[in-house]
Formats: sequence, C-alpha cells, structure tokens
Amino acid sequence: MAVTPQPGILEIELYQGGASHAPGVENVTKLSSNENPFGASDETRAAIVASAHNIHRYPSTDHRPLREAIAEVHGLDVDKIICGVGSDEILTLICQAYAGPGDEVLYTEHGFSMYPILARMAGATPVAVPERDRQVDVDALLARAGAKTRVVFLTNPGNPTSTMISGREVKRLAKGLPVDCLLVMDGAYVEYVEGFDGNVKLVEARDDVVMTRTFSKIYGLGGMRVGWGYAPQGVIDVLNRVRGPFNLSNTALAAAEAAMRDQAWVNKCRAENTRLREWMGNALAEIGVPSDASCTNFVLARFADTQEANGAEAHLRGQGLLVRKTAGYGLPHCLRITVGDEPACRQVVAAIRAFKDNLS
Repeated sequence: MAVTPQPGILEIELYQGGASHAPGVENVTKLSSNENPFGASDETRAAIVASAHNIHRYPSTDHRPLREAIAEVHGLDVDKIICGVGSDEILTLICQAYAGPGDEVLYTEHGFSMYPILARMAGATPVAVPERDRQVDVDALLARAGAKTRVVFLTNPGNPTSTMISGREVKRLAKGLPVDCLLVMDGAYVEYVEGFDGNVKLVEARDDVVMTRTFSKIYGLGGMRVGWGYAPQGVIDVLNRVRGPFNLSNTALAAAEAAMRDQAWVNKCRAENTRLREWMGNALAEIGVPSDASCTNFVLARFADTQEANGAEAHLRGQGLLVRKTAGYGLPHCLRITVGDEPACRQVVAAIRAFKDNLS
C-alpha cells in the first residue's frame, strides 16, 4: 500500500513565481515579482557583510533586537510582534494553529495565490469570495462567512489588483465576522501608501485581528526572506508555540534590523515609486491600456481581452522585459507590471506602445 499524504495536499496547485529568464535573451529586466529596483540600503548591505563574523553562532530564538527596532519605528508593543521567514511563514503558522479539517479559510477571488495553498496544507477548505471591479467586497465576505470560518485573509493594498479599501471598511469587516474567526490583514504593500500604518489601532483594539508585513518589497530584502506580524498577545503566544526556534538566520536578522532603522531609504524608495507609478499609469492609459489607481509598487494593466494581454506579454518577453500574467488570479486580460527604475518604466511603455501600434 502506497504511503499517502494528508487529505487536501494533492489538491494544491504549485505556486508560480515571477519569471526570471526569457529564452534567447541574455539580459532581462525583471518586472514580474514586485521587487524594489533600488535594492537594499547601503547600511543594510554593510550589516549583511558584518554578520559573517557570527556565522558560526546560532541565531537568537526570540529575535529581540529586530522586534525592538520594529517596535521603535512603528510605535508598537514589542511583545506583540513575531518574526518569520517572510510574512508567508506567519500566514502559514496562522493556518496551522487556527484552521484544520472541517474549517474554512476565506480570501477574495483576486487575493494572493498562496492563501488556498496554506489552507489546504492545514487540511482546511479554501473559499474564494467575489470582488467587485477588482475591489474587496466587504458585504460579500460577511455574507459568505459562517460557523465554519476560522480565518479570513485580507490583502490591503491588494495583489495583483493594487487597490485598497478604507480603514472604516476594514473595521466593519472585523466587527461583522463570526466569533472564533481571525481576520488577517496581509500588508505586504502598506509602506507604499503614504501615512498608512496598516490599521494598527484595530489590531490593538481587538483580540481577533492580526497584521502581517514583509521586508521583501520596499526594504529590498526579498532574497533574505524576513517578515513580521503584529497581533494580540494571546495569538502571539500561540504562534510562538508552533514557530521553529531558529527560523531566521543571524544574517537575515541583522539585515532586517538595519533596514528597519534606515527609514530615510524607505522614504526615498517610496517617493520614487510614487513618481514613476503615476507616470507609467498615465502613459499606459494614453495608449489605450487602463489601470486602477495603484496603491502598491506595480500597476495592473488591463487589455482588451486575454489574447491581447498574452500577445503583449510575449512581445515584452521577446525584448527581455518580464512582467506577470495574471490568469491564475482570475484576471486573464491583465498584466501585472512592477514599477521599476525610470529606464525600465520607459522601456515597458515604449514596448507596449509599439505592440499596440502593430495591432492597428
């Protein structure tokens, strides 16, 4: 008799990351994974180099220096912060600890494609709830949530939609969800919204709301895999019971702490992203490729249909410009384009303009 995995595991569709290579093209411009085109700050790079002196030592199990840096910068309670291998690990721990067979995990139809994977890993049933014009529909979430609902994932701002809902709507969602259900606010792109704290006060006011963040985007540490979460003390205590004690390396911890303390770099990256995001969105709209007002470091470009989107992606790929197809997110007529540096943004617009001209 063959050894078989737990129910639901074989139903998992493998996660597809953004493309990094194009056949026949030696030098590519990667705009498929929402990475910071400016990378990490000089201070962060220096911390990475210095960490090599302690490579023979086990890392701390409580991540105290990094948690203190996060708490100081954001004005948070250090004891309510948890750090993980990217925010993905924290989301995984939440499903592992709070959902299981017979339970449901809700997410919106265009939400992060890892959510159904994490639900099935825990043996729970993932449930996609419709959005409205690429916007989270709080009424639809509340209508679908029921006695079996244990976790609701909310990406705000959204990926790949780039849109976001107001704090008032998030609060209404939290108040309306069933008892014994966690609302998890996935804030991977929070730093790209000027003045937005990711609804910290809502986390502090309730015992059923969690906020997660990442160092992979604006901090330029995608390759280090560091994320963090802020949650009620009871939730933190549970997650720390299932978290591996040495989940983050000394190098990752040192890099993240230096990155967090270098807010001047964050502000610079945010300003450049805002400028180039607005330019690219307007330039694409002028050539007949609209997008919603973006609150992230990418734009979701909408084409006439799936065929045109696929043709545009192939044209870009042929020139070494890699963007993300979004059919897997239920948006087959769209392409998600990371806001790169200025030359990359201009190259993408010029290439799409040439593609559109060839259609006419």
